[in-house]
Amino acid sequence: MKTKSTFGIHFVLKRAKTRNGTAPIYARITVDCNRCEISVKKRIPVTNWNKGQGMAKGKSPEIARLNSYLEQIRSQLTGYYQELVVEKALITPDAIRDKFYGIEETGKTLKELIEYHNDSMDLNLKWGTLKNYHTTAKYIELFLQKKMNREDILLSELNYRFITDFEFYLRKHKPTDHQRPMGNNAVMKHLERLRKMVSMAVRMEWLDKDPFAAYKLHFKKVEREFLTETELAAIEKKKFKMERLNYVRDLFVFACYTGLSYIDVANLAPNNIRKGINGMSWIITQREKTSTPVRIPILKQAQLLIDQYKDHPRSENKGTVFPNISNQKLNSYLKEIADLCEIDKNLTFHIARHTFATTVTLTNGVPIESVSKMLGHTNLKTTQIYAKVVEKKIATDMEALQEKLGNKSKKESSTELEKGKVKQLS
Repeated sequence: MKTKSTFGIHFVLKRAKTRNGTAPIYARITVDCNRCEISVKKRIPVTNWNKGQGMAKGKSPEIARLNSYLEQIRSQLTGYYQELVVEKALITPDAIRDKFYGIEETGKTLKELIEYHNDSMDLNLKWGTLKNYHTTAKYIELFLQKKMNREDILLSELNYRFITDFEFYLRKHKPTDHQRPMGNNAVMKHLERLRKMVSMAVRMEWLDKDPFAAYKLHFKKVEREFLTETELAAIEKKKFKMERLNYVRDLFVFACYTGLSYIDVANLAPNNIRKGINGMSWIITQREKTSTPVRIPILKQAQLLIDQYKDHPRSENKGTVFPNISNQKLNSYLKEIADLCEIDKNLTFHIARHTFATTVTLTNGVPIESVSKMLGHTNLKTTQIYAKVVEKKIATDMEALQEKLGNKSKKESSTELEKGKVKQLS
């Protein structure tokens, strides 16, 4: 891994600016193939310049003083380069030139933007969403430290290359708590959050130009994973030796029959369960993620689980329907449950919500408008994603039916043929 910049200084004549046989001397600063030139405010006869060595030629006192002056400039520029190295700042020819001219670049930094965004959005974003921004900030910090050897970066230094380099870093990064690098859509979500923060900087006039202007996010379409009726039944009927797995199974099954997300199940309180207009018990709450009101009639399978845990000491202590368990532990235990039930799917708690939408409701003829309301969707198009999945299942079922009908037709034709042969023999 490359961590050190290549740096060089060479003095050159600007022959295009020759006047009366003399040309101005410039110091050419090169850093990693990038370069800029600055005037040293000295001129020399073109014939007295050694192009190869980048210095004046001759032995006169004037030539000696000029070469000594150029070496002082070289030493000064080298000192500015070393300052940037110590500061772990972005080392560019322009940064060295600015130090030489005494230009101090001021402005907001990326870390300041992130802190401002997270502080200002604290009241507007739900904790689950804000937590994701903190995760993105952590990856930005790691990228700056490990790939740029810096602690921070000015917003004015953000460019297209920064974005693409950050994308490449995310794709190759292997977190200690994951076995595989993050997928494409996870990478895009981090970049999407960075883009939203950068857009805020543009609106705040902290940044003149949006570095994301030429960058496009590329999300891959993924099928919504859900359990089939057979898979759901296998989990429901399975009895585990470890009590923690039985409890996680119960929470998951409850979500399969209510469509609630993890945080909404965790926050579900006894006062959220009331009698509805049809005499059934209903869950009446609002989604933590969007604050959208949700009203769900409680199916018998879900009611049995509510009754089972309503007097649990941990539930009573917290004032919730179910004892508390972290989402991380929940998903970890669901992996064990999938293995023990021989289900070859990446089982997560959110799959329960997808299962409610597909296997439990839409597949059984519940109108999509009703499903959308129970899921707390504000847009019917969001629910239609599940309807497309159900259409695929219907198509598969009809293909199987067509095959059965075809086999039946062949069998009937064969029987008629046999009858004809018997009749001819008699």
